[in-house]
Amino acid sequence: MNATSLREKLTPKTAKGRKWRNIIIVVVVILLLLFFFVIRPIQSAGQQLTNALYTTAAVERQDLTVTVNGTATVEPADAYRVTSLVRGEILDAPFEEGDTVAEGDLLFSFDSSDVQTSIQRAQLSVDRAQLTYDDALDTVEITANGDGVVQTLYVDEGDTVTAGSPVADIVDRDTVTLKVPFHSQAAQQFTVGQAATLTVDGYADRLSGTVTEISGADTVAAGGALVRMVTLEARNPGAITSSNTGSATVGDYACTQPGTYAYRTETTVTAGNTGDVVSLSVREGDRVGDGQLLCTLESATSLESARLSLEDAKLSLQSAIDSLDDYTITSPISGTVIEKNYKAGDTLDSTSTGEYLAVIYDMSYLQFDMQVDEMYIGRIQVGQSVTITADALTGQTFTGTVSKVNINGTTSGGVTSYPVTVVIDQPGDLLPGMNITADILVDQVDGALVVPVGAVNRGNYILVPGEGAIGKDGSIDPSKLEQVPVTLGENDDSYIEITGGELQEGDTIVIEQTYSSIWDMMGLTVSGG
Repeated sequence: MNATSLREKLTPKTAKGRKWRNIIIVVVVILLLLFFFVIRPIQSAGQQLTNALYTTAAVERQDLTVTVNGTATVEPADAYRVTSLVRGEILDAPFEEGDTVAEGDLLFSFDSSDVQTSIQRAQLSVDRAQLTYDDALDTVEITANGDGVVQTLYVDEGDTVTAGSPVADIVDRDTVTLKVPFHSQAAQQFTVGQAATLTVDGYADRLSGTVTEISGADTVAAGGALVRMVTLEARNPGAITSSNTGSATVGDYACTQPGTYAYRTETTVTAGNTGDVVSLSVREGDRVGDGQLLCTLESATSLESARLSLEDAKLSLQSAIDSLDDYTITSPISGTVIEKNYKAGDTLDSTSTGEYLAVIYDMSYLQFDMQVDEMYIGRIQVGQSVTITADALTGQTFTGTVSKVNINGTTSGGVTSYPVTVVIDQPGDLLPGMNITADILVDQVDGALVVPVGAVNRGNYILVPGEGAIGKDGSIDPSKLEQVPVTLGENDDSYIEITGGELQEGDTIVIEQTYSSIWDMMGLTVSGG
């Protein structure tokens, strides 16, 4: 084999080996880059994240103040918003804003002339009811309710009648009436008592009559004409009944259509009360006048009705007298007038709604109601001290005392809260309406053994470092942490009291942190657009 053929055989294998060597070199370089720029930083970050999950603190002693806090609005000791039950002109309002008024002082007086008149009318009603009652003590009289002849008498002496039953029929056939329409323009020229001529359908005779009533309103007749109804009256020659029809003329004007005749009086008298007929004053066929006595009843029901009417009239009189008090408004409390919206000469009318006449504050002391959660209301007691601050009075602190714990709670969102009333000791610059923050002191523990609230885990145990748990660089190995059970006492927003367990003052404890996201854990802020 010559040199040329040997080189031809060896060259391809050498080139292939060189290619694999280059690939291996590239892979090694990539792995080194991954180790130095990815794996090592991840390991370092993992240690940092582990450290971020835990912090250390010391068990210490300090005074522990336990409070329940909340917000509220300052109010006066008492407030009265003056309103009125009546309307009308204000005659007197002898005070101004800023004035001090005493309980019972006059605030407003209204014009009461209308109610004075109502009282007089009510007194007259009492007098009339008294007369009626006095008459009912003896008998009840039934009288005619129109002129005419007693056609039928339904009762006799000794009969018992009930309220609403018929006593007599009274008919006046001697006079007939006819109600017919006239053109409106013509009717407006007529006068009551004016002469008229009446005809009876089917008869040639004419009757002389007079106009007794003219309607004051127009109506629309068939065909669209405006008409007014006119009532006429004439002497009955004897043959006309309530079934006859006829027409009429007044002056030169004739009615637009005929009407039906009627007797001037055709009525039935009924008993207004239940009772026994003790006497009859008429018989059938007798002519009677309107209001004439027909018979007399002896009625216990009538007497009771008259008594009730008298009592009702007396009550109405007393009500009118009592309403007179509404026209004078006096102050129900002693205090300072902080608002006056009406003065003497102003008129309070039906549109004056929702507005107070005046507002009075009793500023002898200030107070507020704060809502306390159901979880803490059991710890609130009357007499507890309260520390108060107001946003409007920077740098000032006030004190107060719990004066009332109200058990009438209000539930919202499944949570019940209760109002607690606090009286402010020295209000100083505080004013009604200011918003305040209040801390109610519910307990004070001096020299308490405490740890941060976040150090206590569910089940009431605390993490402490075991041997080798904390490295020289401050790193924490979670696998070497130990759980120590504790008994808890009082707490405030930051610290909680340890009343039992193996912890001593100065011991180191480990607090497991809670984060809402990995970004919070790494101390990063992430914002989105």
